Amino acid sequence: MAVLGSLLNERKSFMDSATTIRIFISVVLVAGFVFANATVMGYLERKLAGHFQRRLGPMEVGWHGILQMPVDGIKLLGKRMLVPKQAEGLIFRLAPVISLSPVLLPLMVIPFSPALQVVDMKTGLIFVLAIEAFGTIAVFLAGWSSNNKYAMIGALRSVAQNIAYEIPILLVALSAALIAGSFSLQQIVLSQATIWFIVLQPLGFLIYMVAGLSECNRAPFDLPEAESELTAGYLTEYSGIAFSLFMIAEYTHMFIICCLATVLFLGGWQGPELPWAEYSSAIWFLIKAYGLMFCMVWVRWTFPRVRYDQLMNFAWKYLIPFALVNLFVTAFGVYIYEKLFS
Repeated sequence: MAVLGSLLNERKSFMDSATTIRIFISVVLVAGFVFANATVMGYLERKLAGHFQRRLGPMEVGWHGILQMPVDGIKLLGKRMLVPKQAEGLIFRLAPVISLSPVLLPLMVIPFSPALQVVDMKTGLIFVLAIEAFGTIAVFLAGWSSNNKYAMIGALRSVAQNIAYEIPILLVALSAALIAGSFSLQQIVLSQATIWFIVLQPLGFLIYMVAGLSECNRAPFDLPEAESELTAGYLTEYSGIAFSLFMIAEYTHMFIICCLATVLFLGGWQGPELPWAEYSSAIWFLIKAYGLMFCMVWVRWTFPRVRYDQLMNFAWKYLIPFALVNLFVTAFGVYIYEKLFS
């Protein structure tokens, strides 16, 4: 018995070590992906913006400007981070780090394929939505600690805007979870094997994407920055590496919003099998996610910025009521379906 107990303890210790190593490697890979995604999306957005406006975009550094983003990144790393005299120094320095830290965690639970998922949480949907809310805290700290009136106004706008637009996102996400009967992202994808939820929830998908644009502070809802009236909003006093961290966090936030839309409405990794069968699921997931990111960029460079009162009225008078109606109709439909077919 003593030998058996010793073997069991050794096996448990080995499994704990293996799990720790797996999580460590996953964190490193996710962190690398975050920076790679920001580099690729930064380049693509600048090129797409150029073509939307009938110009070329970056062309000088590398073939068609493909090395422009790495060079800009090196330039920002070499610049000194200036801290204003009137700023709250410690919080001012911590805000960019706080903005980037939460965006790593949702990527750990998003299922990019049946096997490509670090952790399958039963409450994965709630976890992602909760972690995403932390970005607002970083923006508020950045604006408040700058001790600059433009930065503070931008921070206050961001808090009010995110509170308003997180509600419709939560409501439509609950509608999808109600149909799937689970908060597990893996189970939500599997429940769309026969029909994608965008067919059952077209209004929910539209509400989610509009609210997602606002959550990412993307035009036409980029009122927290609003260069024409607030200089750069909460980013006014930031430069160098601190500014780049906020930009990386924004692109990652966009990617997470699009990934969650893919999971909730577009069937996740599901799609026709490609020639590379072992990578087919992950490829389909990324195609859908980056397709939605392309639409976000398209909207940014197509529509003008709205007024702040219009932005808030749109959320409280239209999106939230429609999202509530969508949730009630979904709950009623699920109840009727279970009564008829259970």
